[in-house]
Amino acid sequence: MEFRLRVWRQAGPDAPGGFEEHVVREVKEDMSILEVLDQLNQDLVKEGRDPIAYESDCREGICGVCGLVINGVPHGEQRKTTTCELRMRHFFPGQTISVEPFRAGAMPIIKDLMVDRTALDHLIHSGGYVSTRIGSSPEANTIPVAKQDQEEAMDAAECIGCGACAAACPNASAMLFIGAKVSHLAKLPQGRPEAARRVMAMSGRMQELGFGNCSNHYECQAVCPKDIDVKFISRLNREFIKALFKKRN
Repeated sequence: MEFRLRVWRQAGPDAPGGFEEHVVREVKEDMSILEVLDQLNQDLVKEGRDPIAYESDCREGICGVCGLVINGVPHGEQRKTTTCELRMRHFFPGQTISVEPFRAGAMPIIKDLMVDRTALDHLIHSGGYVSTRIGSSPEANTIPVAKQDQEEAMDAAECIGCGACAAACPNASAMLFIGAKVSHLAKLPQGRPEAARRVMAMSGRMQELGFGNCSNHYECQAVCPKDIDVKFISRLNREFIKALFKKRN
Protein backbone atom coordinates (compact mmCIF):
# COMPACT_ATOMS: atom_id res chain seq x y z
CA MET A 1 0.00 0.00 0.00
CA GLU A 2 0.96 3.64 -0.48
CA PHE A 3 0.03 6.62 1.71
CA ARG A 4 0.61 10.34 1.67
CA LEU A 5 1.53 11.73 5.10
CA ARG A 6 1.01 15.38 6.07
CA VAL A 7 3.39 15.64 9.01
CA TRP A 8 3.79 18.66 11.31
CA ARG A 9 7.40 19.89 11.40
CA GLN A 10 8.62 22.44 13.93
CA ALA A 11 12.29 23.02 14.75
CA GLY A 12 11.66 24.10 18.35
CA PRO A 13 9.17 25.52 20.87
CA ASP A 14 9.46 29.07 19.59
CA ALA A 15 10.02 28.29 15.92
CA PRO A 16 7.25 28.52 13.33
CA GLY A 17 5.79 25.21 12.24
CA GLY A 18 3.96 23.78 9.26
CA PHE A 19 3.01 20.62 7.42
CA GLU A 20 5.31 18.66 5.13
CA GLU A 21 3.93 16.08 2.70
CA HIS A 22 5.65 12.76 2.10
CA VAL A 23 4.69 9.63 0.17
CA VAL A 24 5.43 6.33 1.92
CA ARG A 25 5.37 3.19 -0.21
CA GLU A 26 5.41 -0.55 0.48
CA VAL A 27 3.31 -0.16 3.61
CA LYS A 28 1.88 -3.40 5.02
CA GLU A 29 -1.61 -3.45 6.51
CA ASP A 30 -0.39 -4.77 9.89
CA MET A 31 2.12 -1.95 10.32
CA SER A 32 1.32 0.68 12.93
CA ILE A 33 1.36 4.38 12.13
CA LEU A 34 4.59 4.61 14.14
CA GLU A 35 6.22 1.96 11.95
CA VAL A 36 5.23 4.02 8.93
CA LEU A 37 6.94 7.03 10.51
CA ASP A 38 10.00 4.83 11.15
CA GLN A 39 10.06 3.90 7.47
CA LEU A 40 9.66 7.53 6.45
CA ASN A 41 12.52 8.55 8.74
CA GLN A 42 14.79 5.95 7.16
CA ASP A 43 14.05 7.49 3.76
CA LEU A 44 14.70 11.00 5.09
CA VAL A 45 18.05 9.96 6.62
CA LYS A 46 19.10 8.36 3.32
CA GLU A 47 18.32 11.68 1.62
CA GLY A 48 20.45 13.51 4.20
CA ARG A 49 17.43 15.24 5.73
CA ASP A 50 16.46 15.72 9.37
CA PRO A 51 14.25 12.83 10.59
CA ILE A 52 10.86 13.54 12.17
CA ALA A 53 11.03 13.74 15.97
CA TYR A 54 8.33 11.85 17.86
CA GLU A 55 8.06 9.79 21.02
CA SER A 56 7.33 6.13 21.69
CA ASP A 57 8.25 3.56 24.28
CA CYS A 58 6.30 0.34 24.88
CA ARG A 59 4.50 0.22 21.51
CA GLU A 60 1.98 -2.06 23.20
CA GLY A 61 -0.71 0.46 24.16
CA ILE A 62 0.42 0.62 27.78
CA CYS A 63 2.48 3.77 28.36
CA GLY A 64 0.72 6.45 26.27
CA VAL A 65 3.96 8.20 25.33
CA CYS A 66 3.24 7.72 21.62
CA GLY A 67 0.25 10.09 21.59
CA LEU A 68 -0.24 11.89 18.26
CA VAL A 69 -3.18 13.62 16.61
CA ILE A 70 -4.15 11.53 13.58
CA ASN A 71 -6.54 13.20 11.10
CA GLY A 72 -7.58 15.70 13.74
CA VAL A 73 -8.26 13.17 16.53
CA PRO A 74 -5.86 12.35 19.40
CA HIS A 75 -4.74 8.73 18.87
CA GLY A 76 -6.87 8.58 15.70
CA GLU A 77 -10.49 7.68 15.05
CA GLN A 78 -10.22 4.03 16.12
CA ARG A 79 -11.80 3.81 19.60
CA LYS A 80 -9.88 2.47 22.59
CA THR A 81 -6.63 2.50 20.61
CA THR A 82 -3.32 4.21 21.29
CA THR A 83 -1.33 5.68 18.41
CA CYS A 84 1.21 2.84 18.51
CA GLU A 85 -1.59 0.27 18.10
CA LEU A 86 -3.30 2.08 15.22
CA ARG A 87 -2.79 -0.23 12.23
CA MET A 88 -2.69 0.80 8.60
CA ARG A 89 -5.55 -1.58 7.75
CA HIS A 90 -7.81 1.04 9.33
CA PHE A 91 -6.97 3.45 6.48
CA PHE A 92 -7.74 3.36 2.78
CA PRO A 93 -4.83 2.70 0.37
CA GLY A 94 -3.66 6.01 -1.08
CA GLN A 95 -5.30 8.00 1.71
CA THR A 96 -3.73 11.26 2.91
CA ILE A 97 -3.08 11.01 6.66
CA SER A 98 -2.51 14.10 8.78
CA VAL A 99 -0.12 13.65 11.74
CA GLU A 100 0.22 16.37 14.37
CA PRO A 101 1.39 16.71 17.99
CA PHE A 102 -1.02 16.99 20.92
CA ARG A 103 -2.17 20.60 21.29
CA ALA A 104 -2.56 21.97 24.83
CA GLY A 105 -1.09 25.06 26.44
CA ALA A 106 0.25 23.09 29.39
CA MET A 107 2.02 20.65 27.04
CA PRO A 108 4.17 22.80 24.68
CA ILE A 109 5.78 21.39 21.55
CA ILE A 110 9.45 20.46 21.91
CA LYS A 111 10.14 19.54 18.29
CA ASP A 112 8.00 18.25 15.42
CA LEU A 113 5.60 15.73 17.00
CA MET A 114 7.15 15.74 20.48
CA VAL A 115 5.42 17.59 23.31
CA ASP A 116 6.51 18.28 26.87
CA ARG A 117 4.27 16.18 29.15
CA THR A 118 6.05 17.26 32.33
CA ALA A 119 2.85 18.97 33.54
CA LEU A 120 1.18 15.56 33.86
CA ASP A 121 4.08 14.38 36.04
CA HIS A 122 3.67 17.47 38.22
CA LEU A 123 -0.01 16.62 38.67
CA ILE A 124 0.84 13.09 39.79
CA HIS A 125 3.52 14.41 42.13
CA SER A 126 1.04 16.80 43.74
CA GLY A 127 -1.23 13.81 44.53
CA GLY A 128 1.26 12.70 47.17
CA TYR A 129 1.20 9.29 48.79
CA VAL A 130 -1.01 6.74 50.54
CA SER A 131 -0.53 5.62 54.15
CA THR A 132 0.02 1.91 53.60
CA ARG A 133 2.65 -0.36 55.08
CA ILE A 134 5.28 -1.75 52.76
CA GLY A 135 7.43 -4.80 53.20
CA SER A 136 5.44 -7.85 54.23
CA SER A 137 2.33 -8.75 52.22
CA PRO A 138 -0.86 -8.15 54.24
CA GLU A 139 -3.60 -10.74 54.44
CA ALA A 140 -5.96 -10.15 51.49
CA ASN A 141 -9.07 -10.16 53.68
CA THR A 142 -7.70 -7.82 56.36
CA ILE A 143 -9.44 -4.81 54.77
CA PRO A 144 -12.60 -5.94 52.98
CA VAL A 145 -13.49 -3.85 49.91
CA ALA A 146 -16.91 -4.07 48.26
CA LYS A 147 -16.83 -5.64 44.78
CA GLN A 148 -18.34 -2.55 43.12
CA ASP A 149 -15.70 -0.34 44.74
CA GLN A 150 -12.96 -2.70 43.57
CA GLU A 151 -14.22 -2.64 40.01
CA GLU A 152 -14.63 1.15 39.88
CA ALA A 153 -11.16 1.63 41.36
CA MET A 154 -9.69 -0.65 38.71
CA ASP A 155 -11.62 1.13 35.94
CA ALA A 156 -10.15 4.46 37.07
CA ALA A 157 -6.66 3.00 37.50
CA GLU A 158 -6.58 2.04 33.80
CA CYS A 159 -5.65 5.64 32.93
CA ILE A 160 -2.17 5.63 31.34
CA GLY A 161 -1.65 9.39 31.56
CA CYS A 162 -1.16 9.98 27.84
CA GLY A 163 -2.76 13.44 27.87
CA ALA A 164 -5.20 12.79 25.01
CA CYS A 165 -8.07 14.08 27.16
CA ALA A 166 -6.43 17.49 27.52
CA ALA A 167 -5.46 17.56 23.83
CA ALA A 168 -9.06 16.88 22.75
CA CYS A 169 -10.79 19.21 25.22
CA PRO A 170 -11.61 22.72 23.90
CA ASN A 171 -10.48 24.01 27.31
CA ALA A 172 -7.38 21.77 27.47
CA SER A 173 -8.77 20.39 30.72
CA ALA A 174 -6.99 17.60 32.61
CA MET A 175 -10.01 16.85 34.80
CA LEU A 176 -10.56 13.36 33.39
CA PHE A 177 -6.91 12.59 34.13
CA ILE A 178 -6.94 13.80 37.73
CA GLY A 179 -10.49 12.52 38.16
CA ALA A 180 -9.24 9.01 37.39
CA LYS A 181 -6.24 9.38 39.71
CA VAL A 182 -8.32 10.78 42.57
CA SER A 183 -11.16 8.29 42.11
CA HIS A 184 -9.16 5.07 42.04
CA LEU A 185 -7.71 5.91 45.46
CA ALA A 186 -10.90 7.45 46.86
CA LYS A 187 -12.74 4.16 46.27
CA LEU A 188 -10.24 2.19 48.37
CA PRO A 189 -9.65 2.36 52.16
CA GLN A 190 -5.92 2.89 51.62
CA GLY A 191 -6.60 6.16 49.83
CA ARG A 192 -9.04 7.70 52.29
CA PRO A 193 -6.64 9.20 54.91
CA GLU A 194 -5.09 11.62 52.37
CA ALA A 195 -8.18 11.95 50.14
CA ALA A 196 -9.05 15.55 51.06
CA ARG A 197 -5.47 16.79 50.80
CA ARG A 198 -4.99 14.93 47.53
CA VAL A 199 -7.99 16.34 45.68
CA MET A 200 -7.30 19.90 46.84
CA ALA A 201 -3.63 19.69 45.85
CA MET A 202 -4.22 18.13 42.43
CA SER A 203 -7.07 20.52 41.56
CA GLY A 204 -5.02 23.54 42.57
CA ARG A 205 -1.95 22.33 40.71
CA MET A 206 -4.02 21.75 37.57
CA GLN A 207 -4.99 25.42 37.55
CA GLU A 208 -1.41 26.56 38.20
CA LEU A 209 -0.07 24.53 35.28
CA GLY A 210 -2.48 26.13 32.82
CA PHE A 211 -5.01 23.35 32.28
CA GLY A 212 -8.62 24.47 31.86
CA ASN A 213 -11.83 23.34 33.52
CA CYS A 214 -14.38 20.82 32.29
CA SER A 215 -17.39 22.23 30.43
CA ASN A 216 -19.03 18.89 29.56
CA HIS A 217 -17.96 18.50 25.94
CA TYR A 218 -17.22 14.77 26.53
CA GLU A 219 -14.39 14.86 23.99
CA CYS A 220 -12.06 13.50 26.69
CA GLN A 221 -13.83 10.16 27.02
CA ALA A 222 -14.34 9.91 23.25
CA VAL A 223 -10.58 9.91 22.58
CA CYS A 224 -9.34 8.13 25.72
CA PRO A 225 -7.55 4.93 24.64
CA LYS A 226 -8.66 3.24 27.87
CA ASP A 227 -12.24 4.59 27.70
CA ILE A 228 -12.06 6.27 31.11
CA ASP A 229 -15.63 7.31 31.97
CA VAL A 230 -16.53 10.96 32.56
CA LYS A 231 -18.28 9.80 35.74
CA PHE A 232 -14.87 10.09 37.37
CA ILE A 233 -14.99 13.85 36.80
CA SER A 234 -18.24 13.85 38.81
CA ARG A 235 -16.50 11.90 41.57
CA LEU A 236 -13.62 14.37 41.47
CA ASN A 237 -16.09 17.21 42.00
CA ARG A 238 -17.77 15.36 44.89
CA GLU A 239 -14.42 14.67 46.53
CA PHE A 240 -13.51 18.35 46.12
CA ILE A 241 -16.74 19.52 47.78
CA LYS A 242 -16.24 17.05 50.65
CA ALA A 243 -12.70 18.35 51.10
CA LEU A 244 -13.99 21.93 51.27
CA PHE A 245 -16.47 21.03 54.02
CA LYS A 246 -13.77 19.15 55.90
CA LYS A 247 -11.45 22.14 55.66
CA ARG A 248 -14.11 24.54 56.98
CA ASN A 249 -14.98 22.27 59.89
